[in-house]
Amino acid sequence: MVQGAVRKSGNGIKLKQKRNPAAAGAKKGARAIAPKRESIIKQRKTTKKHTASLLANLERKLAEKAGHTELLAKDKKKAGATAGKNDKPIKKT
Repeated sequence: MVQGAVRKSGNGIKLKQKRNPAAAGAKKGARAIAPKRESIIKQRKTTKKHTASLLANLERKLAEKAGHTELLAKDKKKAGATAGKNDKPIKKT
């Protein structure tokens, strides 16, 4: 042939044995640089808080529709325990 003979790259089994991801340890995920500006930090905190509350409300509503009473009973206990803490006694003058 004009271009030369096709070369074989050795045995494929040896290459697979060399590349063992478990031996190298777990792969780490992508890193994100934290924001430096105060306004962006506050914005991220509020969005995190709001998304958490939205997800909690969504899960509660879905549990009500599905009829999972064990999830609803836990929520009622939490609501009853926190309701008494913030109540202030009314002073009559």
